[in-house]
Parts: sequence; C-alpha cells; structure tokens
Amino acid sequence: MSTTNTSGRRKTAVARIYLNDGTGNIIVNKKEYKEYFPTLPLQYIVNQSLEVSGNAGKFDITVNVAGGGVKGQAEAVRLAIAKAIVELDPEAKPGLRAKGLVTRDDRMVERKKPGRKKARKKFQFSKR
Repeated sequence: MSTTNTSGRRKTAVARIYLNDGTGNIIVNKKEYKEYFPTLPLQYIVNQSLEVSGNAGKFDITVNVAGGGVKGQAEAVRLAIAKAIVELDPEAKPGLRAKGLVTRDDRMVERKKPGRKKARKKFQFSKR
C-alpha cells in the first residue's frame, strides 16, 4: 500500500497525516502521541476514528499538526484520520458519519469588532 495523506482542521489547528500499513504507531510532531497528548480524553479523541472503523493497530500514522490548542489539534487529527480511512475504504464512511467523525466542525472564534471590548461585549455605559 502506498502512503495516504490527508488533512484535517478544527478552529485554527491544521493536521496533516501520512498513513501507511503498520502496527499502530502514531507519531505526532516527532513524538509518540501519548507523550504529545498526555491526557486520556485527548488520546481517546485521536484513536476514535480508528476504533469506530475497526482499524485500530493496522496503520502507522505520522502527523504534523500546528496552530490552536491541544483539544483543537486532537480533533483535527481525528478528522484527518477519518478522511484517510474513508479514502482507503469507502465502506467505512457510514459508520464514521453516524458518529460525526467525517464532518468538519467549522466553528471559529468570532472576530473582535471596532468600538467594542470583545466580539460582542460593549464598553460599560455610564448615564452620568
């Protein structure tokens, strides 16, 4: 099998993955994924696409991820893995779609507006 590469995005995080046949190693920015994502919920998010599709332990994955925070990065990795699995095996798409793993979550931080404190918050109004 040749290398499959896809990308996933979430908020401002962008993950580019390279998926090969292998034993289940996941390397994120030249570190083991358990070292890069130290908490169990983040590790679960990264593995979710593989487990739902039944491909856990079948692929070696190399990830380059940048931008955003750790949760956004983990979710970007999850989307990229799901897209790569669908590219290899289109039969896995309905199962991944049912869990919402193939859909890009396009919610972003709203920009700050001029004349305001934040995106929607206004400066305090003083009557006198």
